[in-house]
Amino acid sequence: MLVVVSPDVRSAFPDIRLCSALIRGLHIDECNPFLDLEVKRIEEDFRRRLPLGALKDYGNVRAYRDFYWRIGIDPTKQRPAAEALIRRVLQGKSIPRINVAVDSINLASMMFVVSIAAYDYDKIVGKVVLRWSRDGELFMGIGDLEAKPIPRQLVLADDEKIIGLYPHRDSELSKITLSTKNVLLISCGVPGVSLDSLRDAIIFAWKLLEDYCGGKCVSFECI
Repeated sequence: MLVVVSPDVRSAFPDIRLCSALIRGLHIDECNPFLDLEVKRIEEDFRRRLPLGALKDYGNVRAYRDFYWRIGIDPTKQRPAAEALIRRVLQGKSIPRINVAVDSINLASMMFVVSIAAYDYDKIVGKVVLRWSRDGELFMGIGDLEAKPIPRQLVLADDEKIIGLYPHRDSELSKITLSTKNVLLISCGVPGVSLDSLRDAIIFAWKLLEDYCGGKCVSFECI
């Protein structure tokens, strides 16, 4: 299995589900004109059919917000990933453009209103586990200049380090760059988000990676 849930997390949140996929053989460019057209089309569709005031109850947004409150995160200050992307679009901005792989994953996250963690698989050591953080553990989020201690919270971790704060922030140490060849995707479920949503989001994400980065999905599982 690519990802497992620790027994204590499963006990605390028995209805949390996750889907994961491993895509190998990617060639990631900085941009792609065909993906740009797809992003523009979807952004325009959101602006046409969804008022900003209705966002908090759209799709899975409410489920993620409720879960954030349960684990001690204020969702009005640290917004769920998909909600933050959609909010930008409804405010007239575009989603952040990083590279073709990250942009594709963000597009899938926004379309299905699901948080999708994404990692350079070659920077992961051993198995990925959803667990509680331990005293003294450090985390270096994307954009951070140094690792810092974190309070007890849900994390995704490999055998050596924390690679993500669940379900909202990935690590600088395992982020996807233009040199990434193999990507691990994890659709991060919370109570109230259906397995179908998680599955559809990750399948759409890997199809975009196959279309625009030339990779191939070699493993897919839901737990």
